Amino acid sequence: MSPFKFAVINPLLHNELRLKIMVALDSLESADFMYLCQITDSTRGNLSVQITTLKEAGYLDVSKTGIGRFSRTTCSITRKGAEALRAYEDGLRRMFTERVPENDTDKQKIR
Repeated sequence: MSPFKFAVINPLLHNELRLKIMVALDSLESADFMYLCQITDSTRGNLSVQITTLKEAGYLDVSKTGIGRFSRTTCSITRKGAEALRAYEDGLRRMFTERVPENDTDKQKIR
């Protein structure tokens, strides 16, 4: 019998701001950058960095319209992002509900 192991959770989503962005976009078709800034209580710089990280992972689509000061950035979650978010949520649920078996033969007792 192999030793018990906890569920694996996605470290990319295990960041408060990135998780807030993903949860918000999962419930919306898309969201404006400034709206995301407001609801996540983030600075523009930090939000921008985290959106770029999620975009590079393939979790978000980001589009810009307009030019210069009048540009508008809109974000939406991708299918890959939505699947990653579901897996993250499932992993957390398992971590809170699974128990280390009493008869785990590889456990070490600390006295």
